[in-house]
Amino acid sequence: MELSLIGLQNAGKTSLVNVIATGGFSEDMIPTVGFNMRKVTKGNVTIKLWDLGGQPRFRSMWERYCRAVSLPLYVVDAADRENMAIAKSELHDLLSKPSLTGIPLLVIGNKIDKPEAFPKQSFTELMGLKAMTDREVACFMISCKNSTNIDSVIDWLVKHSKKKN
Repeated sequence: MELSLIGLQNAGKTSLVNVIATGGFSEDMIPTVGFNMRKVTKGNVTIKLWDLGGQPRFRSMWERYCRAVSLPLYVVDAADRENMAIAKSELHDLLSKPSLTGIPLLVIGNKIDKPEAFPKQSFTELMGLKAMTDREVACFMISCKNSTNIDSVIDWLVKHSKKKN
C-alpha cells in the first residue's frame, strides 16, 4: 500500500509518519523540504509513506503524488484556527483535479491534545467533508504527541489495503 501524506506546513505529517513507524514523537521537527519516503510494516501490510512538504511552493506536487498512491492522507492541524480555511481550500482544489476523481480520502485532524483544537463535528463541517459525496471519506481526530487514535488510523489503513488487493 502506498500513501501520500499531504497538508499545510506544520500540520504534523512527518510526526505522524514517525509515530506510525516507531511509536516515537519528537517536539522539534524541521519542515520537510520536497518529500521523504518511508516504508513501514504493520502485520502483513507494508505501507510506503510519501511525506510531502506543505509549504505553498510544494503544493503543486501534491496531485502527482496522489495519483500514484492507494489514497492520500490529508493532515490538518485541528488547533490552527487561522489556517483552517486555507487547509479546506487546498484540499478541495486538489480533489477537483480530474485525475483524482473518486479516489478515497483519509482526513486527519491532528493536535487534538491542544485545548483550542476543534472537536470532530466542527472540524468535518469546517473542512467541508460532508459535501464530498463522490468518494469515500474517512476522518480521524488524533494527537501524534499523545498517540491518541493512531491505532485506529493504522487499523483503518490495514483494512483498506485488504479491500484493494
